Amino acid sequence: MKRIFRFAGCLSLAALAIGLMPVAGQDAKLMSLAAPNCDYGGEIKSIEAVDMATVKFTLCFPDPAFTSKVVQDAFGIQSSDYLEKTGGKGDLLTTPIGTGPYKLEKWDRGNEMDMTRFDDYWGDKAKAKTLIFRWNPEATQRFTELQAGNIDVFDNPAPNDFDAIKSNPDYELLTREGLNTLYLAMNNNFPPFDNVKVRQAVSYAIDTQRIVDNFFPPGSSVATQLLPEAIFGYSKEVTGYKLDAQKAMDLLDQAAKDDGVKLPIESTISYRNVVRGYLPQPPVIAQDLQAQLNGLGDGKYFNIKVQEVESGTFISEALGGKYPLHLLGGGADYPDASNLFGFWFQGAPASFGKDYKDIEAAVAEGGRSTDDAARSAAYLKVNQLVQSEAPMVPIAHGGSAIAYKAGIEGAQASPLRRELFYVTKNPNSDQLVFMQGAEPIMLYCADNSDDETSRACVQMFESLTAFKVGSTEIVPSLAESWDVNTDGTEWTFHLRQGVKFHDGSTLDANDVVETYVVQWDASNPLHTGNGQGFTYWAAYFGAFLNAPKTTS
Repeated sequence: MKRIFRFAGCLSLAALAIGLMPVAGQDAKLMSLAAPNCDYGGEIKSIEAVDMATVKFTLCFPDPAFTSKVVQDAFGIQSSDYLEKTGGKGDLLTTPIGTGPYKLEKWDRGNEMDMTRFDDYWGDKAKAKTLIFRWNPEATQRFTELQAGNIDVFDNPAPNDFDAIKSNPDYELLTREGLNTLYLAMNNNFPPFDNVKVRQAVSYAIDTQRIVDNFFPPGSSVATQLLPEAIFGYSKEVTGYKLDAQKAMDLLDQAAKDDGVKLPIESTISYRNVVRGYLPQPPVIAQDLQAQLNGLGDGKYFNIKVQEVESGTFISEALGGKYPLHLLGGGADYPDASNLFGFWFQGAPASFGKDYKDIEAAVAEGGRSTDDAARSAAYLKVNQLVQSEAPMVPIAHGGSAIAYKAGIEGAQASPLRRELFYVTKNPNSDQLVFMQGAEPIMLYCADNSDDETSRACVQMFESLTAFKVGSTEIVPSLAESWDVNTDGTEWTFHLRQGVKFHDGSTLDANDVVETYVVQWDASNPLHTGNGQGFTYWAAYFGAFLNAPKTTS
């Protein structure tokens, strides 16, 4: 029998209504959680198990991207029994139980992660019996491993290796469009980056074309704004900052004269040495930014240092607002402005210091409308505000690729960096070996914002909806169908029958509800995770229920 969700806390909290309803003829109850109204500021009004095979989401406002949000690995469905058994932490982070075509066999920390075919998988069985994940931060070393025959596929080749891979019949290079953005974040909690003149001066001082020309692969482009042109919400009216050293120096001189900014500005750019499509050569790009800023006015204006930070620590501290300057970016999880804007300005606004309330409001406005013209107008406002207030410097949209050994069956390149390897096979082996740039941080992707971690999670977990392999098309997954009411505020998902978790238990609606509830309700005893703050929940759904009060 499935465990029933247990709410720990004060049931009289005004922001919470919870129901446990008996199911006719069954020794079980249906789970539901509802806010009495939408004043708490989030998108979700209620989540309920209508019956053991049906889940209904009621929203506070229409969301045209809802099925694209629930597809994300952050909302991969967990076993409610296992969530409670682990207390929302511990083994949940390292020994996952999903419904996907692969299950975790062994995680040899620092070396490799081994997954085996899940024979009770509801869909097409994985073609390779064993899927092995390895990692190496050096792109050239990953290529060397492919050349030596030690791996079958690796992600993010070095820009200088593209031609060598394409011209060699022993390999297959599949490219991805640059649906991502690299930026230099400036945190306004750290003077003098609380001064808009200083932030604008940094924007004028950086030669983004030089960075793209020297350090990015073919298919990359200079970023004039945060969104790539192919994503809805890009505004052709916004042209960005053009390189203008004189303008940068004038702004800094004015900031020194009028606002007492001390020159040269001393600060540090923090980064992690993990290759991304938006960041193909992390140390080199960080050092080039350092050189450009320190070279302005022959050293009169900046004295910038760089520091490399361990990957997991960097993500936690960057998103938590611990650095004055940091080099980061984001890749689209779905091709709509509500994704990237939502993450940057709703999910992780602390990256840039004090909240930019006007930008956040415009992001929310764009995400709550079903009218394309109204959404475009809202996102134009976002792009204009980002340019004028300059919380970050958009640098590049990076093209990327994935390289396979020739003859690998089911080779694919996901435009969203989420290759699903259950369709892929080395015809000469029972195993498929994949190498990426870094080790997964953990395997509870509800509380994750790391790409390498997500890449592992999608092999083992499934969401209500899915992206068709190699595309951005939404297709059924754990939900075999869904309905939406006429105003777009009620979404009802009908679950696939007979789906098994890796421990042999059967999926039901309570598993879905609890997967979402432990993220949504900040007072839930299982709202623990990895300490990342469930960033994607805030990014996609705006706010937590029962969030602790904060003081400014």
